[in-house]
Amino acid sequence: MTLIVDRRTGAIRPAPRPITERAPKRPISPERIAASLTLLALVVLGVLAVNEVGISIPAMVQSWGNAENFMARVGGLSFPEPGDLAWLIALTVGLVLVGTLLAAALSVPIAYLAASNTTPGNAWRAAARFIGVLTRALPDVVLAMAFVLMFSLGTLPGILAIGIHSIGMISKMFADAIEQIDEGPRLAIRAAGGSKLQEFSAGILPQVLPSWVATVLHRNDINLRGSVVLGYVGVAGLGLEMSYAFKALNYGKGLGIALVIFLLCVAMEIVSSLVRGAMLGQERQTRSWIDRLIHPRLGGASAAASAGRPAWAASPQTAVRRPWTAARVRNTAAGVLAVLVVLGGVIVSDINWLDFVTFWGKLPEVAAKFWPPSFGSYDATAMIDAMRDTVAIALAATVLTLLPSLVLGSLAARNVAPGAGVRGTARFLLVGIRGIPELILAIVLVVITGLGPQAGVIALAIGGIGLLGKLIADSFEEVDRGPERALRAVGATRLQTYTAATVPQGMQALIGHSFYMLDTNIRAATILGIVGGGGVGYYLLNASQGSRYETVTAIVLMILATVLVVEGLAMWMRKVFR
Repeated sequence: MTLIVDRRTGAIRPAPRPITERAPKRPISPERIAASLTLLALVVLGVLAVNEVGISIPAMVQSWGNAENFMARVGGLSFPEPGDLAWLIALTVGLVLVGTLLAAALSVPIAYLAASNTTPGNAWRAAARFIGVLTRALPDVVLAMAFVLMFSLGTLPGILAIGIHSIGMISKMFADAIEQIDEGPRLAIRAAGGSKLQEFSAGILPQVLPSWVATVLHRNDINLRGSVVLGYVGVAGLGLEMSYAFKALNYGKGLGIALVIFLLCVAMEIVSSLVRGAMLGQERQTRSWIDRLIHPRLGGASAAASAGRPAWAASPQTAVRRPWTAARVRNTAAGVLAVLVVLGGVIVSDINWLDFVTFWGKLPEVAAKFWPPSFGSYDATAMIDAMRDTVAIALAATVLTLLPSLVLGSLAARNVAPGAGVRGTARFLLVGIRGIPELILAIVLVVITGLGPQAGVIALAIGGIGLLGKLIADSFEEVDRGPERALRAVGATRLQTYTAATVPQGMQALIGHSFYMLDTNIRAATILGIVGGGGVGYYLLNASQGSRYETVTAIVLMILATVLVVEGLAMWMRKVFR
């Protein structure tokens, strides 16, 4: 290497390489340019949608008198009798847990077929991916509406609605996890003559189990918040009791139940953290502020100690006589407790198993109500405009969510936050925001801002901060730390390290999470229309209340087409920016 002396400063530095030796710049592909322009166009459309909604903070402040009048009418909060409240909580948790576990079980074969490295063929993969998109596009409230017609009133329609709707997200996450495995163990088992089942159980499952557990627990939290909506179509639980209270103008009781639901969501987050700590140990992507509080030594000395091979694992003979240590007793007790909780959820749900025998006779009659699709008395142009409004609400909410989520999510990431206190505070805020069901938030905002899309946009934007912020924090914590350490070694500031190493590595995940947020907001915007949040949800509510189920089908097909477009864009973006 040739050294030269800088004439101005006297410093010695390497001589610049000749132009002929410099590496040529890598040309930007036309597809990448098109993807970048598409992203820019979506952001611009989102900004225009925000402007169209007309969110005005001064106007909201002036409308605060509406909230004061409402609270004056409410008086104090009231709650059901303690025994009734305990039963409603158990019923809600039971149906949510059983529905989530149903989705987890059904998602395994779908994910296996949808993953590019395990699918038997492209046709199987396309069919499995379509099933995932279809179940995500079908709102759980619409599924519950159909199941209420086929089964007895109670928890079963809610369990099936939650289970089928959750297949979309869980199978997608499962498939993505399978595609990211190390192929070495699976190929070694195949080379040794192992069957497909052995390849999966010994070569794939051990690698993806941490991600799968985290996904199921995360989906269970989402389903708990979503169960509020199911009460509006007759599914038993806290949501149904809250809907009765609001319909009877008993706002004190309705808001009291809403407070119980919020506290229940936070409690579920704590329980999920305990399960993550017990099952996943030091997995980084599953840690939250509650993990730090409950498991302060997780991933520290205990993890290092567990890295060594225990004495009982020295040979097959000693492994058979594995001693009952305190850790083994604790893990076994936790497993037994988990089984008992699941059985308790099934028992509390009080499922009428005979319905699975009798509903076949009702199936043709119910199918005839939903098919063929028709807008009925509604004008097709008005319905398309309503769907456009729903997409605009979702875009506006996503754009408003991006910056706060990026800030909070970055501060919640261990490798970005300036200190443990800042990270803990950011995680605490994310959990608190996630604990508020969007439907309850929309009801409160409708009181302040009045009917229309403004309440729906703000509710979705606030609720999205908790979800997107957590996803961003987890993604930033999973980036390769090498580039960050290299920049800090040469004196880069924390901000320079963040912008030059952390964000570029997490960009692909950030784009994927943003599209997932848009996908979620489209469906949520439809549901919020039920309580006056604007968009196509208003027509969905009227059609369902008027038993015009063919119109419900037409609306769901519009939602499906929109979600398919978003899913296609997301897959294209992930491929281009890989």
